[in-house]
Amino acid sequence: MPVTIVPARHDADRATCARLMCETDPWITLGRSYDRCLVAVSDAGRELYVALDGDAVAGFILITMKGQFPGYIASVCVAPAARGSGLGTTLVEFAEERIHRESPNVFLCVSSFNEGARRLYERLGFEYVGTLKDYIVKGYDELLYRKTIGPWSEFVPEE
Repeated sequence: MPVTIVPARHDADRATCARLMCETDPWITLGRSYDRCLVAVSDAGRELYVALDGDAVAGFILITMKGQFPGYIASVCVAPAARGSGLGTTLVEFAEERIHRESPNVFLCVSSFNEGARRLYERLGFEYVGTLKDYIVKGYDELLYRKTIGPWSEFVPEE
């Protein structure tokens, strides 16, 4: 699927991303409403990139470059019609390239019940770091993963 990945263009992109989130797992199981998803994708402290198939949003990735874990992938979501096309891999690889301009580490959490996502991240070279027990909802853990190109002491950010 040939797509173009660009920063979210307008409120309609954010609304589409929020709708994609709240209508699919893991967000359904985690109890995320449309309004909470919209707040997440509208957060000015995060970067929202959309994958466009023509003018339609086929998926998105949300990253955080500030705080204790700069380079944190907060959400990856692929529209139902685009699943299985490799778009999830493309979005994660896009995020890695973006993050590695400023950080040697890429972090993400994946819900313990989301086995497909865990397989994807492990296939892409992410390593399991630890478990956040009952982190979002009781009965499900969030698993922290990291992919690195080296320690901070040796990292030189792009200018």
